[in-house]
Amino acid sequence: MYKTYIKPIGDFVAAFIGLLLLSPIFIIVWLGLSIANNGKPFFFQRRPGKDERIFSIIKFKTMNDKKDEHGNLLPDAKRLTRIGKFVRKTSLDEIPQLINVVKGDMSLIGPRPLLPEYLPLYSEEQKKRHFVRPGITGWAQVNGRNAISWPKKFEYDVWYVENISFLLDIRILFKTVKKVFISEGINSEGQVTTTYFTGNNND
Repeated sequence: MYKTYIKPIGDFVAAFIGLLLLSPIFIIVWLGLSIANNGKPFFFQRRPGKDERIFSIIKFKTMNDKKDEHGNLLPDAKRLTRIGKFVRKTSLDEIPQLINVVKGDMSLIGPRPLLPEYLPLYSEEQKKRHFVRPGITGWAQVNGRNAISWPKKFEYDVWYVENISFLLDIRILFKTVKKVFISEGINSEGQVTTTYFTGNNND
């Protein structure tokens, strides 16, 4: 009952109200990143959702598009703007994903939507993470986020899928708020962003 009916309705209502309440912050960040990123405040990327259906995720763009003399993008650390670093540290870059939740592409809580090129690299067990809608936050995010290994993330994701409940979602929600305030697990050690998943044989 909760997973099939209550959770989707709750997601829509909460995301819609969240967008209204956060609209002043949304506008301020939008304007700040528009200036920092030459009029490009948003980041769009194709991601697989429930049943591996592809959708476009919306986030605030925290890195600019500066390139080297060969036309290649500079490393992430050199493209992360000052305001972008603050937006990422405070998780404000996630706010536009509330639009994805309202549209039904995502849930407030669930496994994070990753890159489409990872799909053929998953084991059969890891593929279970796509049995539900992806989330803005999830069990893996409150248990290490980008600071834990890929196998451990997927282990947490599958555990969540197999144990979804209202009380678990509330627990994740409160732990997420705590993580945001202490800025824990934002990046992998020595990395501005998390490393790419290259398959189970390499982890």
